[in-house]
Amino acid sequence: MSTRRLSVAVAVLASMILASTACVKSDNDTHEVFNDPDGSPGYSLPDQPRVVALGWSDGAVAAELGVAPVAIYDWMGFGAATKGVGEWDAAAFGGATPELISAQSAGEFNMQQIEELDPDLILDVRAEADSAVIDNLRKIAPVVTAPDGTADYAVNWRTQAEIIGAALGKRAEADKIIAETTTAQETVEREHPEFANKTFVYSAKFGTAYGAYLPGDARFDFFAELGFVPNPPVTRLQSSGFFAQVPVERVGDLDAQTALFTTIGLPFADLENDTLINSLAVVRDGRAVKLPENDPTVQALSAGTPTSLRFALERITPQLARIAATG
Repeated sequence: MSTRRLSVAVAVLASMILASTACVKSDNDTHEVFNDPDGSPGYSLPDQPRVVALGWSDGAVAAELGVAPVAIYDWMGFGAATKGVGEWDAAAFGGATPELISAQSAGEFNMQQIEELDPDLILDVRAEADSAVIDNLRKIAPVVTAPDGTADYAVNWRTQAEIIGAALGKRAEADKIIAETTTAQETVEREHPEFANKTFVYSAKFGTAYGAYLPGDARFDFFAELGFVPNPPVTRLQSSGFFAQVPVERVGDLDAQTALFTTIGLPFADLENDTLINSLAVVRDGRAVKLPENDPTVQALSAGTPTSLRFALERITPQLARIAATG
């Protein structure tokens, strides 16, 4: 994963969560599409719509709702083997094989390619709020985006599923998969009261620097919903939205009661052999999980869909329970 992907992860503050209060607007000239409070889209789709999914994990969410996109922008580089999504979502496509739009251009879409796909609807929900791009996409088909004022990529997993569900006329299905994941999280939280109020960091080593995900990012919020709390020194670092840079002299801020460390664009050995990280008590005392960036659990957390989060939950819970048992 390149450092560019630091700016395309899932992030949103709790106050930004959509509560189905956005208005519906479907303008035949501009093809603007927002969400209807009752969950009904403001336009008509055929029974088997041709959907092009451009936002981070938008295509995976659509597939989870029973609508397999004809094309997906493969942000995470999963590739054709799993149809441009993680292994947890590949089966949702059934026999359909989406065209994969390369992530090499980092969001600079090939408009001709998209137009030739002849979409009925374009999903660009968890994405950069680039008005020029959206205006060009609107010339091709209706575009579903995050609500006005939402920061780039700052749509949490529940909101994303709600928006896409409403856009596809699948709001009931969206509510169902959201409830399934929420119930799974609540079950783990109830069965592991030892997680409650334990300080936690989710940190990444990249280049010669370090960073930590913050409350509001799906990767951190996933653990917060299990009872963990942010390590206070990390919350005081200067942030760039969902991520705080951690200078070398502040690596000690990562020394929480529990931690997950991973890499971005580096060999895992660079993390395993990092003397600063290994000097932290959370690592020395065996209270940290170290995972490479291509580990399925890390990828599932990064994907941040209802299904991927359940996938991650099943795999990370035993490791967290072992750590919590050490005190």
